[in-house]
Amino acid sequence: MFPLQGAQMLQMLEKALSKSLPESLKVYGTVFHMSQGNPFNLKVLVDKWPDFDTVLVRPQEQEMTDDLDHYTNTYQVFSKDIRKGQEVLATPEVINWKQHLQIQSSQSSLNEVILNLAAAKSLQVKHSQNILYMWADTVRKLVPSLLDEKNLAPTGGKPKPINEALFRPSSLDVAHAALVNEFWGFGGNERSLRFIERCIRTFPSSCLLGPEGTPVAWGLMDQTGEMRAGATVPKYRSQGLNGHVLYTHCLALSKLGFPVYCHVAKKNKIMQKIKLSFHHVPMPCDWNQWHCVPL
Repeated sequence: MFPLQGAQMLQMLEKALSKSLPESLKVYGTVFHMSQGNPFNLKVLVDKWPDFDTVLVRPQEQEMTDDLDHYTNTYQVFSKDIRKGQEVLATPEVINWKQHLQIQSSQSSLNEVILNLAAAKSLQVKHSQNILYMWADTVRKLVPSLLDEKNLAPTGGKPKPINEALFRPSSLDVAHAALVNEFWGFGGNERSLRFIERCIRTFPSSCLLGPEGTPVAWGLMDQTGEMRAGATVPKYRSQGLNGHVLYTHCLALSKLGFPVYCHVAKKNKIMQKIKLSFHHVPMPCDWNQWHCVPL
């Protein structure tokens, strides 16, 4: 695998990946983040250049010191040729299969590849497959062919007014990480807490502070440029607060140039309805994450 270095190569890769959207979205968003200073200290590997078949983004080796920290030991993958992609993923120097790790991709076709590798390498795999959404403004900019304006919610994708005497717009502070971690479906442990703290310190976030002065609804962004870990505390649900945070966060990320996207669990019908009302467009491909644990 060939490491890409320098702003010019990253820009060339970003442009090339844009032609394969939305299947390349998870890698595209990560490469975009790297072009903004690469605060998570990631590196990009391609099988060949410039006419690559497979792209893999991973942390630098010095970041991956905890063999049990799959939040840090996370890889993003996109491959134009799944067979060649399997050859790349099987290479020991590309992925450290001895660690607890995560592989993320917008390509469900990688599932068979990863399960085959897991069987060969004695790994336990948990596959999470969710609905992938992209904000309509981002779709217009990047893949306008996927947007049918007639299907957008007639509300204009904007939230209802909130009681500004009770709820104050703000951003998350590291001190709020434990609260976010408590409600994050993929979190709830010490390593996820450290990951959330790092995301809050590094990337834009949005929240509403309630009467108690603590967040009642929030959203943050991870190293792939994806909006993650959004939630509302039970006491304040069904008041439109989540939608207000979602809309504010989308505007902020879009202003910075990020592709605005997220995922929702297939069983979470309430959040799916909220996403559609705020002009988030379901993609024809899925959001995928494989959590791999050596046996």
